[in-house]
Amino acid sequence: MGAFGGGLGGNGEVCGAVAGALGVIGLRFSRGREEEKEDPKMWTYAEETLRRFRDIVKANGGILCREIAGVDWKNRDQAKAFYSGDGVKECRRIVGETARMVGELLERAL
Repeated sequence: MGAFGGGLGGNGEVCGAVAGALGVIGLRFSRGREEEKEDPKMWTYAEETLRRFRDIVKANGGILCREIAGVDWKNRDQAKAFYSGDGVKECRRIVGETARMVGELLERAL
């Protein structure tokens, strides 16, 4: 899952926390075999995941890592500054809250 970091492989794109969250939702509600039907709840939970993630990061901008972290991951100096400053703490908060949110959604789905 490390390749999700830095906005999908250090490209500043969609935050890896929400990409991973949607992956978990897909694993839980998608079909296991081609002949099976997908659980329609998958779309409801995916929508809720994005809505709640936007609430988690609302103070940081949108859902793109470059907006949330304010870092150009291709710039080594900016990346170093991020990891040596408070930016990494905010990233950990976002990842933790997103993981907690996915856990809540999965528990509700039982």
